[in-house]
Amino acid sequence: MLIDTHAHVNFKSFENDAKETLQRALDAGVKVINVGSQIDTSKQAVELAKQFESGVYAVVGLHPEHTHSQYVDEEETSFRSREETFNYDEYKKLAQDEKVVGIGECGLDYYRLPEDKSLHARIKEKQKAAFTLQFKLAKELNKTLVIHSRPEKGNEELFTDLINILDTEGVQGLRFEVHSFTGSPEALSQFLDRGAYVSFNGIITFDKTGNMEKLVKMTPVDHIILETDCPYLTPVPHRGKKNEPSFVRHVAEYLAQVKGLPFEEVERLTTENAKRLFQLALP
Repeated sequence: MLIDTHAHVNFKSFENDAKETLQRALDAGVKVINVGSQIDTSKQAVELAKQFESGVYAVVGLHPEHTHSQYVDEEETSFRSREETFNYDEYKKLAQDEKVVGIGECGLDYYRLPEDKSLHARIKEKQKAAFTLQFKLAKELNKTLVIHSRPEKGNEELFTDLINILDTEGVQGLRFEVHSFTGSPEALSQFLDRGAYVSFNGIITFDKTGNMEKLVKMTPVDHIILETDCPYLTPVPHRGKKNEPSFVRHVAEYLAQVKGLPFEEVERLTTENAKRLFQLALP
């Protein structure tokens, strides 16, 4: 059994085949956690999870890209984000559903700040405020916090800002992960020192810089979880196709190769890690 800890089958790319995609994953022995990015997709993640007796879960929250309106061009999709203010009470009510295992994905994203630099400080403060509220909600409800962290190219200020929030709010008693981490080994070390789990996805199968291999090697195997981030970041050998949860096996295979471990050991360890992190009642 494998667990795709970060999927977006609740997104528009799967509007015509969401249930079939999830069933295909379950049939392949893959459990799935669908992650929201705003209130609508968070509700959709919950509704999808409810269509399955077991093996499909939800995380609800506000992505930093949606704290201000901007044009987003990603693999498989492009759209203008709708600005949303984090509504603590609305998300709290949604997060109390038994299918919800985490809060997020939330955090900071400085990758697409507007050309008008006068707006940068205001946008960063809005992102920090929304993240801090979701941090508090995760603590209040004892849910896992799913952190998004995408810095500006060549600038790791974002990681300093994230670490400052973690230290200010206090991570004691908090279960949290850094999703799709691609930063520096120095930033990774700071997250690990604070007890973070780290999720790796298809990027590790096609990264040409050598950084991802370095990050995988330095992350203790008892703090690694797997994800697809589908429909994005499709792993080798399916580059060019829409990503889906069943493809998480390729991430596990490559991670086993980098770690020098048998696939079965990586499968067992990452599954146990995910069960522990998200408190999943699975055999």
